[in-house]
Amino acid sequence: MKKFALVTGASGAIGMAISKRLASVGYSLYLHYHQNDRGIGELLEEIDTYGGEYIPVRANLASKTGYLELADQIFSIDAIVHNAGNALYGLLEDITEDQAESLIQIHITSPLLLTKKLIPKLLQKGQGNIVIVSSIWGQTGASYEVAYSTVKGAQLSFAKALSKELAPSKIRVNAVAPGVIETPMVEGFSLEELEAIAAEVPAGRLGHPEEVASGVEFLLSEKSSYITGQVLAINGGWLT
Repeated sequence: MKKFALVTGASGAIGMAISKRLASVGYSLYLHYHQNDRGIGELLEEIDTYGGEYIPVRANLASKTGYLELADQIFSIDAIVHNAGNALYGLLEDITEDQAESLIQIHITSPLLLTKKLIPKLLQKGQGNIVIVSSIWGQTGASYEVAYSTVKGAQLSFAKALSKELAPSKIRVNAVAPGVIETPMVEGFSLEELEAIAAEVPAGRLGHPEEVASGVEFLLSEKSSYITGQVLAINGGWLT
């Protein structure tokens, strides 16, 4: 029987890595994206050889109705990977109300309400998994990224609370908290800034999207069958 996982933000670097890894271990996938048609097309071409069913689903999770558009396209589901998101740099005093509302919508409100809509489908299976891709800044906070740290911290609280609510139904909920990962999100930093960050990391380098994907795969697998409500830090020892 096919197992279906939903990966939100599947057209981004980490989303692609997660999707490829899950396809390689036999998952069929709902691949959520918003505007990156080219990225989702390249992803579909790359994973086609694995032989699963791969369904692109478009929705704007930064809008108030986006989660409904997405939920309406999901049928059978065994796992949810909440990965969609975006960074926001700047002093808190300079952030606009629209920027704050969009950030909260895509990182908190949409995942919460989307999960609410999909829980009955997980309950039909008698078991399931939810993994949330948060951030090291959700654990410790970062200046110049106060709003981003806030929503990422809320995601961790969401995972911990929901895990307790769903554990009796054999649905596990966990999160991963990546450190600085080599993705387009860090392209705005200079080489000197990235080298300075890497020098602070005990492992001496930035992380790779594939390393985040490995953590997600582990939390979805039977190897983690007694793990729920936990945050797996993938940060090279930067925060312990």
